[in-house]
Amino acid sequence: MPPNLHPQSDHPASGTPSDMDEAYWAALLEEGEFSSGQSGASNGREWTAAERDEQFSYSPATTDYTSQQDWDLARRTYEDDGTIELIVRGFNQGGLLVTWNSLRGFVPASQLVNFPVDVDEYTRRGMLTRYVGRELSLRIIELDAGMDRLILSERAAQASPGQRTEVLHTLEPGTVCEGEVTNLCDFGAFIDLGGVEGLIHISELSWGRVGHPRDVLSSGQHVRVYIMSVDPNEGRIALSLKRLQPDPWATVEERYEVGQIVEGLITNVVDFGAFACIEEGLEGLIHISELAEGQFLHPRNVVQEGDHVRARILNIDGSNRRLGLSLRKTQPNADDAHP
Repeated sequence: MPPNLHPQSDHPASGTPSDMDEAYWAALLEEGEFSSGQSGASNGREWTAAERDEQFSYSPATTDYTSQQDWDLARRTYEDDGTIELIVRGFNQGGLLVTWNSLRGFVPASQLVNFPVDVDEYTRRGMLTRYVGRELSLRIIELDAGMDRLILSERAAQASPGQRTEVLHTLEPGTVCEGEVTNLCDFGAFIDLGGVEGLIHISELSWGRVGHPRDVLSSGQHVRVYIMSVDPNEGRIALSLKRLQPDPWATVEERYEVGQIVEGLITNVVDFGAFACIEEGLEGLIHISELAEGQFLHPRNVVQEGDHVRARILNIDGSNRRLGLSLRKTQPNADDAHP
């Protein structure tokens, strides 16, 4: 089904949507999608040498082993949004390896139908092993002959012919659409928008700190997302969840004032002080000199992550996203406690 599109922007955060950040996709590859020769560990034990050889014995070929004719055929198939049937020849930690004439392709595990995302590496390896020898119906989702890159998707093959192209040309930056969470990785979440997937980078999930995307989303969840950018040629879509909510820094100076006492949660302790969150997406710095009276060796001698504190606002700079806080000046006997 095509995504449910909303032409209005639903009042996203101010600012022009940024261009597609290639770092997102560099991060995708760094997460093991093309990994080879890694020893890794699964369920608390190391792979044996034989298991490593089996797991990574089949690696993508270089252009020395491919022909221009086959790349031309792949390009035409990609442009026609065609579906091809290929046999799985091997696998690595990130997914399945297939051959098509002289070309070797890769099917990321995130692009497999009904493949679980939250399993340990040992279970994941066993599930990928069972795909070897099977024939899959696939669509090309990324093609780069110069980089010898042929990436395919079983998920994309579920869409009707031309649907992905239609969706890609229907989506518009600055609008809102609906989709389903298909995969959660360390660097973000993939959202199925109706035959084509977009990525919400972890930095676009929330205005606040996010330890892992699973802290915000769950696999199979239906979500509304803000479209940051679309690249129909590459089939890439950058999405945002946080831009459907107002940026708390945009109005911080209207909602808070210097001298005000606020409640906060310590989120990070560093050598020069501690950071406290006073609302989602709004963190202030308590400099080491403002933590407590007297001498102490390290800020951790005063506060720890997870502590609830009362702090006084020393300064506010919304444009530079800075907020100065003090614990020391909340004490009744502290100097300048009431500026």
